[in-house]
Amino acid sequence: MTSQPPLPGSVDVDAVLFDMDGTLVDSTRVVERLWQQFATRFGVDVAELLAYAHGRQTQDTIARFLPAGHDPASVTADFLRGELVETRGIVEVAGARQLLRALAHARVALVTSAPRALAEVRMSAAGIPTPAVMVCGDDVGRGKPDPEGYETAARRLGTQPRRCLVVEDAEAGILAGLAAGAQVVVVGDHASPTTTALPRVRDLTAIAVTTRGGRVQVRWNHPTTSARTHA
Repeated sequence: MTSQPPLPGSVDVDAVLFDMDGTLVDSTRVVERLWQQFATRFGVDVAELLAYAHGRQTQDTIARFLPAGHDPASVTADFLRGELVETRGIVEVAGARQLLRALAHARVALVTSAPRALAEVRMSAAGIPTPAVMVCGDDVGRGKPDPEGYETAARRLGTQPRRCLVVEDAEAGILAGLAAGAQVVVVGDHASPTTTALPRVRDLTAIAVTTRGGRVQVRWNHPTTSARTHA
């Protein structure tokens, strides 16, 4: 176990940039089911696969784990087709709808490793309004943990990453937000040396916002116990 030091419970920013899977949308059951099928089909260690895949673009994960002799483009296309039709068990992360409604007049973006079509399907399945600004996996040349997605979102919102708050749940996305120069708050129980000094919330019900003069004050309540740290 690791304990977090006392951290400020609020920030004032120009914009809030949200990851999707695990942050706004709980798609864990769907994602793990599909990767389990992939692991079984190709003889891959599912635990290692899931640890790597979270927060990354599908094609990057498949390129890393697909055995030689198979076509990565074809396998990726098949996987994505499965993701588009598999929506059983997709729900909102607690507080997502309420938080986005509270940010209706603020600068907000969705920054996800998923392709746009999949992002729209999952947001709809979870009943969450989709922000007007979306930066998806097929909008960037380099996926998370590269900062390109968050840098692009800040630019589209007319600001700089250092004036934004990134809300993330996965190591790859957290690294992307930090590399962009943004402030980052972690959602859920993922913990690593990267997250030790970052604020954390259990879910989005712990975040409240006030918008004024084109700025957003974001406040949060810390969890009562620390998250597990993974080496």
